Amino acid sequence: MLQDTSPKPAGSGNRYVTALKKAYDRFVKIRGNPKEIALGFALGVFVSLTPYMGFHMAMAVFFAALFKWNKIAAAMGAWVSNPLTAPFVYGATFYVGKKILNIDNACCIPHALDMDVIVQLIKNAPEIFWILTVGGIVVGIPAAVLGYYIALSAILKYRRNIREKIVRHHEEDSPAADPAEDSGHPRKREP
Repeated sequence: MLQDTSPKPAGSGNRYVTALKKAYDRFVKIRGNPKEIALGFALGVFVSLTPYMGFHMAMAVFFAALFKWNKIAAAMGAWVSNPLTAPFVYGATFYVGKKILNIDNACCIPHALDMDVIVQLIKNAPEIFWILTVGGIVVGIPAAVLGYYIALSAILKYRRNIREKIVRHHEEDSPAADPAEDSGHPRKREP
């Protein structure tokens, strides 16, 4: 009886892990000063926690260019807020902003989406936007600091591992040392 050796379709969880690993591998391989790369990433993380969805990457790259930090890392950091994480990001920033501004009833979760609810959301939009901005700044600062140290640590670890591999490879390829040199006795020269 023949066994089925065809590849099985990967589950969606496996696909996300693979994509994250690929993004991590690309991130640590960015060329440049590790501190500037980490600063760019931290800037992207900070910007991603603001309510300007759709403009995060452009804003992060613009400010990274302005500060002369790494633009690619800034764009990658801006993807902390994405369609999968946005409900959690904006939920957290809204909650924090609401508490800081001491606003009790800025918006409620509607039970049904009808015209009255849409009109009420539009009326409250400036207040909601302000709450998200304040919450984004307050949550964004510690997230950016954490992102900086995580990024810097990952980059330095990757580069240290590469250097160690190069040294090991160089040691393996170098010719074996002459035993006479290792014994401390001078090597006799042939005439």
